[in-house]
Amino acid sequence: MKTDLILQGAARSVLLAAAVLLSACAAPTPSSRVAAAPQLYAPLPEGQKKAVMEGRVEEGMSPDAVYLACGQPDRVVRGSENGKPYELWRYTQLIPVYHAGVSMGFGIGRPYGFGRRHGFYDPAWIGYDAGPDYVPVTAVVVRFSRNRVTGWERLR
Repeated sequence: MKTDLILQGAARSVLLAAAVLLSACAAPTPSSRVAAAPQLYAPLPEGQKKAVMEGRVEEGMSPDAVYLACGQPDRVVRGSENGKPYELWRYTQLIPVYHAGVSMGFGIGRPYGFGRRHGFYDPAWIGYDAGPDYVPVTAVVVRFSRNRVTGWERLR
């Protein structure tokens, strides 16, 4: 009886640990970022709050609002145009590239054995690859000037 209770407790502990680990691996969303930083969300105008929760970027948004909507950028670029400083936030996304292929190869391999050559192994092979490769592409670019969004681009 005690053994059953111990096993049930251990099973609960394992399930709880698995749930915590899986939730830590979950992709962050606008709502999870807002929950983690409500002080950034509270002062936003109502229109921007709606855009943030939908994961959209609009002109006039602050960097905090863009962070809540899209998360941490993958790259930040600073520059100047006509004497005015600007900042670009770039977000990347992995796009699957699907392909299928069969490849074959034959040849003479290197010698094996000790001392004199005892023979050659044949490196003949046949391979099949049907899975996608994931290629990083720029998905969103947000342009800031004076801490406000002045333009943005989004990949469809």
